[in-house]
Amino acid sequence: MKSAAAILKEKLDPSVHTIGPEASVFEALERMAQHNVGALLVMQGERLAGIVSERDYARKVILLARSSRDLPVRAIMSSPVMYVRPDQTSEECMALMTEKRLRHLPVVEAGKVVGIVSIGDLVKSIVAEQRFIIEQLEHYIAGDRGV
Repeated sequence: MKSAAAILKEKLDPSVHTIGPEASVFEALERMAQHNVGALLVMQGERLAGIVSERDYARKVILLARSSRDLPVRAIMSSPVMYVRPDQTSEECMALMTEKRLRHLPVVEAGKVVGIVSIGDLVKSIVAEQRFIIEQLEHYIAGDRGV
């Protein structure tokens, strides 16, 4: 199993997109659209204060008929944030995401955010790992043990 750190290294765009808690929800949505991401980390200086996602917007703004232009991110962000350490495995990440019904997991080391893994990142990594194992088994079965 790969570690969260290894998954971060494989990402095409390892950028961590953030927003402040006082920014408007509308601004958060614009930023998500601009970067083609489904969630932003909410940072209070260097501290991870929360996470805001498209799901938060749908459930806490649209369904409650609130205005995204007037509402601050802090009013809808999820906090405290579930996160993983860089040494945790993809299996541990997937188990946490499944159990807590999460789509994004910040990776935190020594109190600092070092990245974020999505459910898509994990699935991609796990599929690649399984593909490699299958190829190795096919070579073994075919008698090609020199690989």
